[in-house]
Amino acid sequence: MDVECETHVARPRSQVAGYMFDPANDGRWTTGVVSCRPLVAGRLRAGSRVERTVRFGGREFTYEYAVTAAEGDRFVEMTVEKPFPMWIRYELEDETAGTHVRIRTRGDPKGFFRLAAPLMKGKVRKSISADLGNLKLQVEALPR
Repeated sequence: MDVECETHVARPRSQVAGYMFDPANDGRWTTGVVSCRPLVAGRLRAGSRVERTVRFGGREFTYEYAVTAAEGDRFVEMTVEKPFPMWIRYELEDETAGTHVRIRTRGDPKGFFRLAAPLMKGKVRKSISADLGNLKLQVEALPR
């Protein structure tokens, strides 16, 4: 499974990154997040780990993601081992009158999720698109 979604946020990259790369905001813009607990304080950076409990596909589960690479206000790359191995990249680029935001995820569904694989890609795309819509609304509502 390989899914990429993108949007434009009418705010500077530093403001988008400040919000998006802060795990304290995960539940505000990320669909299905029930709770989020950073295991390393502060903004996401290489070595950060975050425990999330989410609802997805009618199930609730807890997983941990680890930040494997990050570069300032440009990108964050994360991996997840459970419920199945995934790689996620949040990427920000300067754009006229704002920021181009891209989320890409690749994964290899296992167990229950493998059975649902034919539907997974569409659900993941829909979920990430909703996340980006939420992010856009949240960040654009912040004071300049």
